[in-house]
Amino acid sequence: MKDRSPLEIRLAKKVGTAISDFNMIEAGDRVMVGLSGGKDSWALIQMLDVLRRRAPVAFTIVAVNVDSGYKDYKHDVITRACAKRGWELRIEHTNIGGVIDDTLDDGETPCSLCARLRRGVLYRVAREVGATKIALGHHMDDFVETVLLNLFFQGSLKAMPARLVSDNKQHVVIRPLVYVTEEEARAYAQECGLPVIGCCCPACGDLSLKRQRIKRMLTELELEHPDVKNSMIKALGNVLPSHLLDRRLNPVADLVASVAV
Repeated sequence: MKDRSPLEIRLAKKVGTAISDFNMIEAGDRVMVGLSGGKDSWALIQMLDVLRRRAPVAFTIVAVNVDSGYKDYKHDVITRACAKRGWELRIEHTNIGGVIDDTLDDGETPCSLCARLRRGVLYRVAREVGATKIALGHHMDDFVETVLLNLFFQGSLKAMPARLVSDNKQHVVIRPLVYVTEEEARAYAQECGLPVIGCCCPACGDLSLKRQRIKRMLTELELEHPDVKNSMIKALGNVLPSHLLDRRLNPVADLVASVAV
């Protein structure tokens, strides 16, 4: 067995902690990894494979790639990379790219609609391959950017859950990279020689102006406060409902209001 790099050791600790904190993987689980071919999903499946070989509980991994139907998409690269590492892979060919323009709502980005359509495909394929968990490659930056986007522009205080049970209770979605930064995921995929590819969508990689603004703001904050993202992640797990203005979380406020009336 090859020596583990300092980066792999650090990421294994972070991902292992996340799995423990949120009860993401249990004995006997069949974990389906949404493998897009981007740096984050490659880093995720590589790290889960590392942990699988060392974990105290037995679980299996299957990679599922949703091909959106763009002509030049390099699913053959994903096939070869998974075969080389002994990873089970299923490629699901779709026409998602062809239907986006017809169904895109005003104000919705192509990426957000694509993500919803792909999620539906992943749910269906999870049933077909017998997956008990669906693992996605969202990292720490995704979490903190999402909470700021919702706070600034949607009037809501929420991020994304590290462990989510679907509305119909049939699927459990996990995000094991919650404590891993985007830069760490990028560096790990590169260190492991994983072939990062794009989805070939014309809009792929074009972040919304709002998300670009949030990224720039966090980058500037990190220059003075390098630990700001870790602080935000900790804050999401250290919520004081009594110090918020949501009356659903603070029934005393309703009582006071009724007495005042």
